[in-house]
Amino acid sequence: MEQSIEQTTEILLCLSPAEVANLKEGINFVRNKSTGKDYILYKSKSHLRACKNMCKHQGGLFIKDIEDLDGRSVRCTKHNWKLDMSTMKYINPPGSFCQDELVVEKNEENGLLFLELNPPNPWDSEPRSPEDLAFGEVQITYLTHACMDLKLGDKRMVFDPWLIGPAFARGWWLLHEPPSDWLERLYQADLIYISHMHSDHLSYPTLKKVAGRRPDIPIYVGNTERPVFWNLKRSGVQLTNINIVPFGIWQQVDKNLRFMILMDGVHPEMDTCIIVEYKGHKILNTVDCTRPNGGRLPMKVDLMMSDFAGGASGFPMTFSGGKFTEEWKAQFIKTERKKLLNYKARLVKDLQPRIYCPFAGYFVESHPSDKYIKETNIKNDPNELNNLIKKNSDVLTWTPRPGATLDLGRMLKDPTDRKGIIEPPEGTKIYKDSWDFGPYLRILNAAVGDEIFRHSCWIKEYFTWAGFKDYNLVVRMIETDEDFSPFPGGYDYLVDFLDLSFPKERPSREHPYEEIRSRVDVIRHVVKHGLLWDDLYIGFQTRLQRDPDVYHHLFWNHFQIKLPLTPPNWKSFLMYCG
Repeated sequence: MEQSIEQTTEILLCLSPAEVANLKEGINFVRNKSTGKDYILYKSKSHLRACKNMCKHQGGLFIKDIEDLDGRSVRCTKHNWKLDMSTMKYINPPGSFCQDELVVEKNEENGLLFLELNPPNPWDSEPRSPEDLAFGEVQITYLTHACMDLKLGDKRMVFDPWLIGPAFARGWWLLHEPPSDWLERLYQADLIYISHMHSDHLSYPTLKKVAGRRPDIPIYVGNTERPVFWNLKRSGVQLTNINIVPFGIWQQVDKNLRFMILMDGVHPEMDTCIIVEYKGHKILNTVDCTRPNGGRLPMKVDLMMSDFAGGASGFPMTFSGGKFTEEWKAQFIKTERKKLLNYKARLVKDLQPRIYCPFAGYFVESHPSDKYIKETNIKNDPNELNNLIKKNSDVLTWTPRPGATLDLGRMLKDPTDRKGIIEPPEGTKIYKDSWDFGPYLRILNAAVGDEIFRHSCWIKEYFTWAGFKDYNLVVRMIETDEDFSPFPGGYDYLVDFLDLSFPKERPSREHPYEEIRSRVDVIRHVVKHGLLWDDLYIGFQTRLQRDPDVYHHLFWNHFQIKLPLTPPNWKSFLMYCG
């Protein structure tokens, strides 16, 4: 049997910022001068799409289609096949192929990279024909947020268990009350898949409970650039069986069950998704991926799950000044949520799964100090998405409730079978109405009085450790109380990232400027433990202003993804300061 090859990304072409600026709306023909290979890029207001300049029929070269009045199609010089670049579908002959699409990403200099995933469809290796499923043989039980418990024959697999405590420091809390037997279900799992390092998927409080009885429970993660469990040692959670697997290779569990982890095309350094296959039946879970597997996914799977809600960002609710009025924010959120709904509905229509389930969006900003965020950060309704899907396709939909179980064998045989989905017993509590804030806030508050922060030189020590510099940006950091007013005795300082200096006043040169107000308990906890700034930004623990109103990708990407894997050496720092 031919050995599977790990899925990798290859850079085929890099466009400089100047070349990007010269791109026109519509079709652009571009060439890699070093390799002589040709590519086509389609530019519209909403997206960029790219492919090799090679017809899928017999490898002919595409040229401009003079009969195309809309500026969307190209024509092959061999047999006059026509490709609509806006959809990547061939329009002549109709109903033929779809063009293999490349991933287009911005690089750190605001140029563009054309990336190819190899192999593009790794799930097609060693194909298996679906076998009949007995009733009860494959059951999917929803626990909460992105956590599903899958019974697959005599094996049990759990996705992304976040079942207690907050995520993103203290910003996110569970919307749903998990079923009362959730911990027992986790104890019984044969394997756990954790998609990425965000704390609504990698929940150390939850895993600590599991590790108390089963420290050797098998956990599987993708081989991302930043390891999913980069902070395991610091977490204090005793897990001894973490398996890092390559992308795009089937992992055999038993003769009937296998799974494959795939990377995200937009955030390959951290996001992953998964295909689980049992007796030839596929379950696709795209989790939080922005462009899972670069947009290439298996069609007609038996069950597809994906996020749907939106609202998983500090933008724009935590911003103020300039255009960021309450009216602008409300309109922006309304528009973006609608776009997300339409995108998900279109994706489901294109992929044609037998059953679709929206999940991974059931969180709430429930702490009283985050009342403003809770009221303004409106999220999509899963029933609205499912209704939209049903209008445009024959796909069955499932809006899950905690403890509800879908029997895949029954649903595939007869979608009207009343036992296809077993809802939780009548009277079961579905939504949480109280949260145990105290223990988790005490952990954060413990950092406020730490000895580190008695010495103002911690600021230089921390940002030197962070390692971000040579970038023209000045940031003012202000420690605040719960209401984002300056914290009595807290620090208020400037960081000039051009030379990593800490001036008393803003420099006289022209420079972009950001003001970041952060709740003192969270920022000091993050600093002390060398954590990523997702706890601050995605957790709504900041208030931001910027001049000019420009997103500094390099800065935020560094502090959200690229900080050192080991925390600052505060022990050595205190010895030096002493």
